[in-house]
Amino acid sequence: MKSISLIESFEAHWGAPGGVVQTIVGSQLRDKSLPSPPRILHELHLNDQGRAIIYEIEPRNETLPIVLLAHGMGGCSESGYMKRISTKLWMRGYGVILINQSGCGPGMGLSPRMWNGGSSDDLAKMIDFAVQRYPKKSLAPVGFSLSGNVLLKYLGEGRKVPRNISGALAVNPPIDLRVASDIISRKWSCVLFNKYYMRLIRNQAVALVKQFPLALNPLKNLKTIWDFDVNYTAPAGGFKDVDDYYDQSSSKYFLQGIKIPTSILSAEDDPFVPGYLFDQVVMSERIALHKPENGGHMGYISRHTTSHGDRRWMDYAVLEWIRELHESGGNP
Repeated sequence: MKSISLIESFEAHWGAPGGVVQTIVGSQLRDKSLPSPPRILHELHLNDQGRAIIYEIEPRNETLPIVLLAHGMGGCSESGYMKRISTKLWMRGYGVILINQSGCGPGMGLSPRMWNGGSSDDLAKMIDFAVQRYPKKSLAPVGFSLSGNVLLKYLGEGRKVPRNISGALAVNPPIDLRVASDIISRKWSCVLFNKYYMRLIRNQAVALVKQFPLALNPLKNLKTIWDFDVNYTAPAGGFKDVDDYYDQSSSKYFLQGIKIPTSILSAEDDPFVPGYLFDQVVMSERIALHKPENGGHMGYISRHTTSHGDRRWMDYAVLEWIRELHESGGNP
C-alpha cells in the first residue's frame, strides 16, 4: 500500500474519543441505506458433515479483481460492515465473495463444529472455491478481526498459496489470541464486548446443538471468551488444551513466512488487540503495517466525511487498499 499517509491520517470523530467508544459506536451506528446487490448462494462442503454458505456478487467490471471478505468473531455475511463494504465494492464494479465461516450466519446449524481463530484449512477451501469460479482473475482476500488472524496464518504457514492472490489485507487481526482473549475476558473496560460476543456465540451454539445433538456441546454456562476457548474451542478443534490452541493458531508465529504483498491495519488504541503486539513480532518484508493512533476495534468513525459520503473510514481504507493494489499490479 503506497499511500501510507492515507492510512495514518485518520482523525477520530470528536463524539467518539478513545478506542472503546470508537469500537462501540462503530458496531452500533446506523448507516444510510445502500442498494442491495444481487447475490448467488453457494453451499460449500468443508468436510464429511460440515458445510458453509458463501455468497457471490458478480463483477460489473471484468478488469477489476475479485474481493473476498471474511467476517470477525460472532459475525457473518449479514454484519453491517460486510454488507456496507461489499455494496460499495459492487457499486464500483468489483466482484465480491462473502465468506461465512463454519457455523455462522445463514450457515448456522450446517456444521457440527464452530470455527475458531486457527481455521485456515476451511479458509483454504473457500479461497480454492473462488479460484475455481474465477481462474483467470486476480483475488484480494480481506479478513476482519478473527478472520484476519486466520488469513495471516493461512498465508504464512507454508501451504501453497494460489497465484491468483495478488495481495491480502487483515483489519484489526488479534495476532496473539491468548492476549486478546485474556483482555476481553478479564478487563473491566471490555465487559460489554465480552457479553456481546458471548451472546452471538450462543446463537450459533443453539443452532449447532439442534442439528447435531451428538456433537460436542458448546451450550455450557460459560461467561467469558476465555472460558469458551478452554471448554469448547480447544477440545472441539482437536487441540490438547487452550494453550495449545493459542500457540498453534495465533498468527504472530506465521508472519515471517508470508510471501505475498500483505497489509495489516490495526489501531494503536484497539481495546483488545493492543498496538504493542505488532512491535514484538518478526514480520516478513512483504508485510506493510499501518497503525493509526485511533480507531478502536474496527470502529474508525472519522471526524471528516469520506469520499463515500459517510464517516466510515474503515470502508474507505479497505477500498483504497484494493484500488491501489490493483493499480500497482500487486506491489505494495
